[in-house]
Amino acid sequence: MKILATLSVLTLTVLPTLALATCRGEALDQTAASCLPGMIWDAETGTCVEAPTS
Repeated sequence: MKILATLSVLTLTVLPTLALATCRGEALDQTAASCLPGMIWDAETGTCVEAPTS
């Protein structure tokens, strides 16, 4: 029983971390409002791209 409880806790701890790692901060339905800081909306491609620096 102790092993089962330990494995359950480890699974519940690791799964959310893996879910966030695979998402990489990108929303499935990306919009201009969902761009990360330092990124801008590119209307031609319909995605967020790195903002040009000057």
